[in-house]
Amino acid sequence: MSDPTGTIATPAGHITRRPGKRVPVTQLLARAVELEAQGFVIGLALDGEGDETPRSREARELGASLGNRSGLSVQFVDERFTTAAAERAVKEMEGSTRGRRGDVDALAATLILRAVLDQKR
Repeated sequence: MSDPTGTIATPAGHITRRPGKRVPVTQLLARAVELEAQGFVIGLALDGEGDETPRSREARELGASLGNRSGLSVQFVDERFTTAAAERAVKEMEGSTRGRRGDVDALAATLILRAVLDQKR
């Protein structure tokens, strides 16, 4: 999430998707209401050449659902390498990523949002 001025990006926590289950859209929408979201930024897991993957297509479907159900804008962003950058950041702070997948993903999402905010400046 960002501050109201769109200057600072901070992690907003994470919502865990249970293995084999659908994306928890209702929980995501509730969290958006709680945070007074003005839109969604969704990372696309593209392949090494920048082409669509099954995960990126799933992300686009999620974005369509969130946008339709909330009426908020949805922006898609290439997320390649953000998880690796988040893991590096945790390790540079002498932390461990073991058992912290949700925290790493939240940090990666913050890096994606940071890139969007920087583009808008």
